[in-house]
Amino acid sequence: MVQRQFPKPAEVMEFLKIKLPEFGKDARLKKAFTVYDLRDIAKRRTPAAAFDYTDGAADQELSMTRARQAFEDIEFHPDILKPAANVDTTTQILGGTSAMPFGIAPTGFTRLMQTEGETAGAGAAGAAGIPFTLSTLGTTSIENVKKANPDGRNWFQLYVMRDREVSYGLVERAAAAGFDTLQFTVDTPIAGNRMRDGRNGFSIPPQLSIGTILNALPRPWWWIDFLTTPKLEFASLSTTGGTVGDLLNAAMDPTISYDDLAIIRKLWPGKIVIKGVQNVPDAVKLIDLGVDGIILSNHGGRQLDRAPIPFRLLPQVVKEVGQDATVMVDTGIMNGQDIVAAMALGADFTLVGRAYLYGLMAGGREGVDRMIAILSSEIRRTMVLLGVSTIEELEPRHVTQLTRLVPVGE
Repeated sequence: MVQRQFPKPAEVMEFLKIKLPEFGKDARLKKAFTVYDLRDIAKRRTPAAAFDYTDGAADQELSMTRARQAFEDIEFHPDILKPAANVDTTTQILGGTSAMPFGIAPTGFTRLMQTEGETAGAGAAGAAGIPFTLSTLGTTSIENVKKANPDGRNWFQLYVMRDREVSYGLVERAAAAGFDTLQFTVDTPIAGNRMRDGRNGFSIPPQLSIGTILNALPRPWWWIDFLTTPKLEFASLSTTGGTVGDLLNAAMDPTISYDDLAIIRKLWPGKIVIKGVQNVPDAVKLIDLGVDGIILSNHGGRQLDRAPIPFRLLPQVVKEVGQDATVMVDTGIMNGQDIVAAMALGADFTLVGRAYLYGLMAGGREGVDRMIAILSSEIRRTMVLLGVSTIEELEPRHVTQLTRLVPVGE
């Protein structure tokens, strides 16, 4: 029988630690242990229209949901009694080094999410030693991104516009600024049906209405930041006004073709990858044409709903072209384990878009730093638990893709 006694005051005091409450950005970000935590903070701090522009996708948002589900539907196979005490997450990508197997994907209208915008993303990427990608529809100029990340790797994402000279001029400016890789995006001949934007009345620039004013009342800091910082500067658009869909449809050209790729290839002196590849035959054809790599992507589910799931497509594409070109993947990545799984199945690199913007909305530059730290910690922990010390040691045998959606007849 346990012997009872009155607790001794000195022993009780050992358990009492008075911790003063913490406030402000640092305290807020310390409570974020996952990218989903950053998303929750971002939702509280950002007006609905801006948050939903980031968080939403096309139509019923099935492409986005399925992409995230595919990463969750995996099984890891760890090696036991295989020490991995000194994990090295560096990898070689497109002629250079990245400190981790992921970079920041291109995102449009970024300063509307949080006024530091691409400056925060490029600075955080440079500090972490990973690539940063500026979108054609970015809200910071090519030259100012270079200033924010002068010694790091900057990539540029290109849309072919109706006015071809605008696109050609952007290519030349990015090359002159020392950007080393061009992401030529091919999945946006027109804007996807992003219904959250329509329902929110989201426009560029944002317009004040009764609804937006009411939504802004608990988030005054967003409007203060927006109204007291420099006017949005777009990398390509000279005029704005209207919904995001209106702007995209006015700027994009549905007649984009392989002829445009040939012209851009001649203009660009660095590495060129094609973003938005969604089937094996297209991947093979592009590699035969001599591009340096492809990005398996359905645009974060923001274009064609019910599109192929990039992560599920990855093993087939790697089998066909992985020996001849760089294969990257995006869409749906919310955890470092997603990145490890993609690398194990043959990806050369991954890109994160929404995860980056959740961090940005949660805390500006510090929020992006936190996002990178979270993913890095998850990658390292997963590698140790799998018994691998380097990215190169990851193999398909480490991962099984479980199936929910199986094509009829298989």
